[in-house]
Amino acid sequence: MNNIHIHLVSDSTGETVSSIVRSVMSQFTNVTHTEHIWSLVRTEGQMQRVIDSIKAHNGIVMYTIIDDELQTMLMDACLKLKLPCVPVLNRAMRELSNYIGMEAKGIVGRQYELDDEYFSRVEAINFTLAHDDGQLTEDLNEADIVLVGVSRTSKTPTCVYLSYRGLNVANVPFVHGCPLPENLYSLTKPIIIGLIISPDRLAQIRKSRLLSLNENRETDYSNLEKIKEEVAEVRKIFNQQGWTILDVTRRSVEETAAIIMQHYTKFKNSK
Repeated sequence: MNNIHIHLVSDSTGETVSSIVRSVMSQFTNVTHTEHIWSLVRTEGQMQRVIDSIKAHNGIVMYTIIDDELQTMLMDACLKLKLPCVPVLNRAMRELSNYIGMEAKGIVGRQYELDDEYFSRVEAINFTLAHDDGQLTEDLNEADIVLVGVSRTSKTPTCVYLSYRGLNVANVPFVHGCPLPENLYSLTKPIIIGLIISPDRLAQIRKSRLLSLNENRETDYSNLEKIKEEVAEVRKIFNQQGWTILDVTRRSVEETAAIIMQHYTKFKNSK
């Protein structure tokens, strides 16, 4: 099987089952897959349309459905078609229920309720966007995390990713020859993370960026020798200040964010 169909069925947004499938499929090389995403499936009529699609494109079915009748309807159809039907949350919910000694409420979309936690995340996202790329540096002490790094070290996407966890994150760019904001050296509340990247890799990224902008001239921005000086200079500052240094050369945004979360948790617990 070099290409398979995967039907992702959810009574909510479908983000959970989609994330699980992406994680699992990344472990299989030379196998491609076509995703059929069915979100907000909450009626029998909607489920029937899902089943009709499964019949037309046989493949594995993975679902996050709370309603027992809709679950049964989907599983019965898959049984007749001799297709695997995987309830990705049932085992986790059952084990947690047994451990806690309490039945799960079974409320559709419960994780997306407009509660205090939801609005806290929204506020964190707004804070992060307002403090992107060196903006509003005068109130950096209100942040939970501050990222510092040269251009093209994925500061912005990493900050946004972390803000979805409810954290106020700001980022400050280091530009060769330009001083960092003075108050950055006296912050007491946030943890400061310095992002480092291999000069060779950074040169490649910057050249690709310039090409995407139809800019073919050689500039200090993409010159390898200048980049080496820039990276060495910012690393020296990080070491002098005792800031945590994180090399993002071959790391995805998700991996970088996960490591930052570990440092932040350790930092917060040490307070």
